[in-house]
Amino acid sequence: MEVKAEEGRGTPLLHLWRPPWSRRKGWAGTRLHFEVLFVGVLLVVAPYFITNNIAHMYLETAFDPELALDRRIPVIYWMILPYTLLYLLYPLTLVICPRDDRGRAELATAMHYLILVNTICCGIFLVLPAEIDMREQIDWDRMNAWQSALFELVHSADNPWNAWPSLHIVHSYFLTRLMTFWLLREYPGKMPHRAFIVLLWVEWTLLCISIMTTKQHYLFDLVTGIAMGHLAWHLCSPNLARIASKGPDEFASFAGWSD
Repeated sequence: MEVKAEEGRGTPLLHLWRPPWSRRKGWAGTRLHFEVLFVGVLLVVAPYFITNNIAHMYLETAFDPELALDRRIPVIYWMILPYTLLYLLYPLTLVICPRDDRGRAELATAMHYLILVNTICCGIFLVLPAEIDMREQIDWDRMNAWQSALFELVHSADNPWNAWPSLHIVHSYFLTRLMTFWLLREYPGKMPHRAFIVLLWVEWTLLCISIMTTKQHYLFDLVTGIAMGHLAWHLCSPNLARIASKGPDEFASFAGWSD
């Protein structure tokens, strides 16, 4: 999926960003950010929920990744908070993205590879479906009000399928790497921003633990989620480097976003 300069054009999938790129200056320079959000809902969020409901209604477990250890991991009710904080990472990424053409090109490129890896994961959910049947370990009487509310929210929206790779981990790893990449470049040596990077990775670590202590995922889902998140970043990195070396305008031409 890397864009090669000698080809003069990017892959067909990268051409998805041609119309948004042409409108990037609109809305005080934020239009591409909103279009990325829309495309993300359409091509990242929607496929997850579609496959989740298909698996819940029509499929049976084809590969069960559960280990004995998964049952021995205790439920830690307050960890539903770092689990649900994933949903703040999406708008936070848009906020942190630099408001220049380089940042816009990097954002569109990053979303492209997140869509690619997300699609691979959704294919796995349908070909090798796995039910996460550990919710009976949750004792609702031990929760306080906010914990109960968050668990109810998660359970009402998310059927216990789409086990591996955990998209919670795939997305959070990739977005945390992307935000770290921007913050280190845009604010070198600034202690508040370095502290924020530490906070991001603490949240990511807690999120990794939380998918198991909330009984939302197995250990296998965590490991494969990290692997897929790293794959997404590995695929994306060469084009981020190309944007840096050639500039956003030349990259846009190679990618097919402009003539």
